[in-house]
Amino acid sequence: MDPLNEKHKSLAIYIKSEEIYQTVKEIMALVPEENERLKDFAAMMLNEAMIIQAKIAGAEGGDLYSIRMQNAAIIRKAAMDLIIAKHSFEAFDFKYAEYFDLVRDRIEEFRLLFIDWVASFDQQNYTIDTWGLFNPPGVGPHDKDPDDDIPWEGPNFEDD
Repeated sequence: MDPLNEKHKSLAIYIKSEEIYQTVKEIMALVPEENERLKDFAAMMLNEAMIIQAKIAGAEGGDLYSIRMQNAAIIRKAAMDLIIAKHSFEAFDFKYAEYFDLVRDRIEEFRLLFIDWVASFDQQNYTIDTWGLFNPPGVGPHDKDPDDDIPWEGPNFEDD
């Protein structure tokens, strides 16, 4: 594997996301095989834990502020889904629903790392998000893109 593509795995936030995934995986292994509804919920919870890891990798691979922020928003949503999962498992009388408190504890630790991680995003490295959601502070969706002033003639294919 290319070490540059693996750089994200050494980040504290990624290591914590691995702890979240492993905790969710261990709890989901306790879901009774015969309970299809809980098995479906378990699959969704594992998916949310995997999304967190995938989006950290995506944010680290996509250096633009808007791409990183988009991934951060998806990470937050997945983490929030894991936090509220306990209620669903309690509603379906999952015997070990209280174990989700372990997930919540790990997500709280993750949240603190997340705040610092997002603050580290380079706000000067951006393209304008014309949807207006993921622009750096002070940049709006209707602002003129500074890259529009860079002259570029492109390749001349007629000379070939």
